[in-house]
Amino acid sequence: MNQFSTTEELKAYLLAENPQFRDLANEHRQFEERLGQLAALSYPNDDELVEEKSLKKRKLLIKDQMESILAQYRHQESS
Repeated sequence: MNQFSTTEELKAYLLAENPQFRDLANEHRQFEERLGQLAALSYPNDDELVEEKSLKKRKLLIKDQMESILAQYRHQESS
């Protein structure tokens, strides 16, 4: 039986116990904050537009890495 009944419980566990997952989550949060700052700009310049596009791609890559860790842990738990 799975130790965690929800994905949120598993994420909380991994944030506390898995340094790689915690680092990815922190980086994801920082990118989210910066994207919020860029979105608030009325007239972003070209550099800011390029930064926004890059951050969105990097944030998605990090999310994929976090999902991979979650999937690996779920697989281990079900074995």
